[in-house]
Amino acid sequence: MQALFDTGRAADLVLLALALEAVGLWALRRWLGQGPGLAAMLPFLLAGAAFALALRAALTGAGWALVALPLLAAFAAHMWDITRRWRR
Repeated sequence: MQALFDTGRAADLVLLALALEAVGLWALRRWLGQGPGLAAMLPFLLAGAAFALALRAALTGAGWALVALPLLAAFAAHMWDITRRWRR
C-alpha cells in the first residue's frame, strides 16, 4: 500500500476513476437520453484531473512549480464551472 503513494499510483487511480465516470455518464446519456453531456461535465472533469496531477506531483517529490501549475489549472476549471452554473 505504501508503494501506491510513493510512486504516485494513487493519483493514477483517481484519474482512472474520473475517466470511468466520464465514460459511464456518456454511455448513460447516449443510451437513455438522460444526464449531463460531456460538454457540461468538462470543467468538473478537468478540475478533478488537474487536482489528481497535482497530487501525483506532490507524492513523487516534484518541484513546487509542478505541483502549483496543476493546482492553478484546477482553479481555472473550477471557476469556469462556477461561472457556467451561475449563468443558469
